[in-house]
Amino acid sequence: MNVQTQQPEIITPNWNVASHIKAFTTTRKGGVSQAPWDSFNLATHVNDNPQNVKKNRALLKQNCGLPSEPVWLEQLHSDKVIRLTTENKTQSFKADAAYTTEKNIICCVMTADCLPVLFCNKQVNWVAAAHAGWKGIANGILKNVVNLYLQQPGSKLEDLRVWIGPAISGKAYQVGGDVKQAFIQQDSILQKAFTEQDEQHDLLNSAYAARLQLINHGLTEQQISTENFCTYEDSERFFSYRRDGVKTGRMASMIWLDD
Repeated sequence: MNVQTQQPEIITPNWNVASHIKAFTTTRKGGVSQAPWDSFNLATHVNDNPQNVKKNRALLKQNCGLPSEPVWLEQLHSDKVIRLTTENKTQSFKADAAYTTEKNIICCVMTADCLPVLFCNKQVNWVAAAHAGWKGIANGILKNVVNLYLQQPGSKLEDLRVWIGPAISGKAYQVGGDVKQAFIQQDSILQKAFTEQDEQHDLLNSAYAARLQLINHGLTEQQISTENFCTYEDSERFFSYRRDGVKTGRMASMIWLDD
């Protein structure tokens, strides 16, 4: 069966940052994978045809202006953040966030409902990408990224900029009491991100939870940008694990320092 290949569709962050910060997230449009991974699946761990994933990654690099191969993490829903360098960028990493201070090294995370969260600074010498599912947020992965940034010489919290990309919205994300309890144990303010649905369930606005956590950690509203997308509701544009189960693909969100 011949699959018509389109130009991969990408979404660029709605933030005001320097032109040498390059960042975007992919959608499910523009690749060669067949249903239910149709069509621009970039993940190798979801039982898609490996050759199709390879072709999709080649399309990504060819058509989206990438200076190098993204560093693909083995994501674990953890709080682990790794530093990428010229020396280690070809290694395999088990982590859920990555940062770099070097040019043309692409920090990348994959999602299909979880939050992709991209970071950069005004000095254009540090970028990071985080995969923040509910476990990652509850375990403090976003705070870990910020804390590692603050360890950089001359870093100031007010110079940080954050973009929270497409994810499942608070209208569609039903969770149990264990999730709510895990969030409240991390930060009591995160209770504001939950809307009670019944005695056993709440609706979680994970993007709002991430925003609340970052603000509680010292950032301001003006430093954080978000998107009004729902991966669950928009089946034409996005993969969604909650909607489709294990047989679905992954979008990729990436950021790098350009020359």
